[in-house]
Amino acid sequence: MDFVAGHAENQPDKPALVEPGRQLTFKELVERRNRLANSLLGLGLGKGDRIISYGANSVELMVVSAAVSAIQGITVPMNRMLVGEEVAYILSHSDSKAAFVDDRYLSVIEQVRDQAPNIEHWVTFGDERRDWAHHLEDLVATGDPDAPPVEADPDSAGGAMMYTSGTTGKPKGALRSSIDTGMVFNWLAAFDLMDGEHVHLVAGPLYHSAPAAFAQFATVLGNTTVVMPKFEAEEALRLIDEHKVTTTFMAPTLIKRIMDLPDEVKDRYDPTSMMALITGAAPCPQNLKEAANEFFGDALFEFYGSTELGINTVLRPEDVTAKPGSCGKVMDGMEMAAFDDDGNRLGVGEEGELFVRRYKGMFDEYYKNEEATRDAELGGGEWVSVGDVGRIDEDGFVFIGDRKKDMIISGGVNIYPAEIEDVLHRIDAVDDAAVFGVPDDEFGERVHAAISLHPGARLTEGDVISFCREHLAGYKIPREVSFREQLPRTPTGKLLKRELRAPYWEGRDRVI
Repeated sequence: MDFVAGHAENQPDKPALVEPGRQLTFKELVERRNRLANSLLGLGLGKGDRIISYGANSVELMVVSAAVSAIQGITVPMNRMLVGEEVAYILSHSDSKAAFVDDRYLSVIEQVRDQAPNIEHWVTFGDERRDWAHHLEDLVATGDPDAPPVEADPDSAGGAMMYTSGTTGKPKGALRSSIDTGMVFNWLAAFDLMDGEHVHLVAGPLYHSAPAAFAQFATVLGNTTVVMPKFEAEEALRLIDEHKVTTTFMAPTLIKRIMDLPDEVKDRYDPTSMMALITGAAPCPQNLKEAANEFFGDALFEFYGSTELGINTVLRPEDVTAKPGSCGKVMDGMEMAAFDDDGNRLGVGEEGELFVRRYKGMFDEYYKNEEATRDAELGGGEWVSVGDVGRIDEDGFVFIGDRKKDMIISGGVNIYPAEIEDVLHRIDAVDDAAVFGVPDDEFGERVHAAISLHPGARLTEGDVISFCREHLAGYKIPREVSFREQLPRTPTGKLLKRELRAPYWEGRDRVI
C-alpha cells in the first residue's frame, strides 16, 4: 500500500519535508517522487537494481530515496565522509547501475568515476551540471506524474544496502532485499510513534541506517519531517522550538552536545514538545540518559540494534532509572539470546555473545562476502550476531558488557580497526600496529593506534596522522598514537588487544 500517496490525497497541503528555506507538501512530494521514479524506469532501472545516493541531508536526498523505493530498487547510501579510494570501492563493489551525486561531492566522483564502469547513469543534483551526467531536475521535469507502473511486491519493499566498515580491511555491504512491514509497525508502537500528527527532526546523517529509517517511517505515517543539513546543537534546539518537534533520533554524542550547551543558551528554547527522543547506535551513559529525560521531559527512548539486525530492544523513559545500564527490553515478536563460544544457549543473567533469531526483514547477507555472513550466523543461519557480548535479565532487559569483535563506536559511528591497521602497515617505518578504542567523554570512544617501528626507524604522531588523512575518512583517523618497542602477541601471532586496551579502561564501569 502506498501510504504516502494516501497522505497526498487526504492532506495534500500539509508540509511533508521541510529544510531551511524550502519545503514540500505531501502533494508535491508524491508528484516529484513519481516523476523521478518514472524517469528512472525510462532509463532501464528497476526492481533489484542498486542505486547510490551520495549527498548531504536535504529534501532532495529524501525524494531520491522515495523514488528508488517506488521502483523497488535497492538504495545504497554513500557515507559523505569517505575519501576517494573508499568511494571508488563502494561504487564498484556494490554493482550499482546508477548514482545520484550532490554537487558538493562532484570533485570526489570526478577523481574516481573511471573506476566504476558499472555505473550506467550518473545523476547530479544541486547547482552544478556535467555533460556526462543527467540532472535530477531534468528527470523530474520529463517524468510522468502518475504512479509508476510497478506491481506491488512485499518481498521487494524497502530494499537497501548499507556499507559498514569491514573487519578485513574493506567495508561490508549489508544487503536487505525487503523490510517486514509488520515488524516496522511493532517498532513504531514501541516508541509511541503511531500518530500522524508527530513532527520529526532529522538530526543525524541520512547515510546512517537509523536516521534514514526514522525519517522514512515519519513520512509513511504522514508526519512533517524537518531536515537538518548538518547537526549543530543550538540549531537543533531552535528547530525543535520553532516547529514544535515531537520525535527525533540522535546518537548519544548529539544529545551530549545539546546537554553541554551553556544554560543561558538552552534557556532560550522550549524543548518540551519532545515526546520521543530516540537514541542508539552507541552505548549511552546513564547520567546522560537521566539528564536528557530531565531536560526534555521524560522523552528518552533507547534501543539496541544495528544495520544488519534492525531494532532488537527498546528502553522506555520510565525504564531509564528502573533498569540503569540497560539498553532496553527485547522487542515483542523478536527472540534474542546469549550463547557461549561453543554455541550453547546460556541462561538468564549469563553473559555471552548476543544473537537474534532470524526474522523477515533482517539483512540477507554481506554482499559478495560469504565468509563474513557465515561468521555472523549460528545454527545454520537461524541466529545472527553483530559480535556484542552481554546478558539478558529475568525481565527480558539487555545489558551490553563487552564487544567480542574489535569494533570501535565513536559518536555512534562504527569503526573497524582492521581497516585502519591496513593503512598503518603501508607506512615503511611501521613494523607492527594495533588500533583500538579508548574512553572519550564526548564520543564514547576515540581511535588509538599503538605502533612499533622497525629498528632504527623514526616516526612521529604527526607523520602517522598525516598519512592516514590521505587514505581514510576523518572519523577513522587515530586521535592519538603511542609508540612501543613491541606489541603483545600470542605464540601463534594473535594480537592481544585486551592487554593494550586494559590500562585505558581501568576503573570504568563499561569496557566499551
